[in-house]
Amino acid sequence: MFRIFYKWFIACLFTFSFITSASAAAPTILSVQHKHDIKVVYDVNQSNMEAGIGQALYYVRGLLEAYKGQGIPMKQLHISVVVHGAAGYWLLKDPKYQDYVGNPFDVNPNDKVVRELVDHGVSVEICHVTMKAHHWKPEDILPEVKIVYDAYTRIIDLQMQGYAYVKFSE
Repeated sequence: MFRIFYKWFIACLFTFSFITSASAAAPTILSVQHKHDIKVVYDVNQSNMEAGIGQALYYVRGLLEAYKGQGIPMKQLHISVVVHGAAGYWLLKDPKYQDYVGNPFDVNPNDKVVRELVDHGVSVEICHVTMKAHHWKPEDILPEVKIVYDAYTRIIDLQMQGYAYVKFSE
């Protein structure tokens, strides 16, 4: 009886060992197939913050890192970040930023990341209609930022050019 139990026990251990080793195998991680002329437009109109900066800017920086990690050269990425609505103040120079947030000692935490993104070839853009609604002038906007006529026609135009659309919202 012990011998039968022993054989059964060894068989169960072998089967369990095989099942757990098979299930412990690392899953396959898929990488991008399209590796050139990658076009993305971000529609940013919510003022969500993450890690002390505008959430969309944080995620665009992460996207650059993700493509870099897969061996995609930055010159193959064409990314436009179209900022409008509640997120518009992210792109203000410090004096106007301070007025907007109501703190004369605050500095715009997005300034540095905007410069970094532009240095990596990202086009950071602000909607002129948003600017007009807040009485902001071109000289109030960070120098690296492009001013577009309005966000929606810009986004539509980029989509018509083959850009993938990413919407940032809460």
